[in-house]
Amino acid sequence: MTVPGDDRYSDFPDGFFTRLDEDDDGRFYVQPRLVQHIDSGAIAAVRDLYDELGLYGEVLDLCSSWVSHLARTPQRLVALGMNADELDRNPQAQERVVHDLNREPILPFPDACFDGAMCTVSVDYLVRPFEVFDEVSRVLRPGAPFVCTFSNRCFPTKAIRGWLATDDELHTRLVAEYFRRSDGWDQPRIDQRPTPGDPLYAVWAHRLKQ
Repeated sequence: MTVPGDDRYSDFPDGFFTRLDEDDDGRFYVQPRLVQHIDSGAIAAVRDLYDELGLYGEVLDLCSSWVSHLARTPQRLVALGMNADELDRNPQAQERVVHDLNREPILPFPDACFDGAMCTVSVDYLVRPFEVFDEVSRVLRPGAPFVCTFSNRCFPTKAIRGWLATDDELHTRLVAEYFRRSDGWDQPRIDQRPTPGDPLYAVWAHRLKQ
């Protein structure tokens, strides 16, 4: 994949950021999926990590759905996702935004308006991750965290081919590279949380304070 004017994609293999199903994502997500995509142990690990990172101020939940996996409801939670019905059912969200990041990675928010951001089991679907990570950095306040969590499950037709072709260790390294090649982040951290069933991986970084 080549994004005009963005050399950050140039050293990835051809087709790395394409999918098996390149049809309109809006059609794929038109039906609400009110299911959990990871098991209870992995969900608990996600909640604990988000709590440790202090995601309880003004928080942006990217690629959100009917549940945000937060141990406590933030002061303000903005849930941004693809399906309006799913977002409407999210009990922790105060604001809901239907937005396709693959079609338009620019976030509809002003600069420095969030205390943290998260992306739960969905980073593997981003076809323009560097632009998205740039945008998350823009809308976060200095020092705020952005954390991506994921397991070994996905919708294989919508995950990028590069994700399907690599293992879990390389997935963590790939997401860390998204941070390194994007604007405004400190050194990313990689962690595998202890879980009894589904594995749970996390990569996060903080918005630079300068």
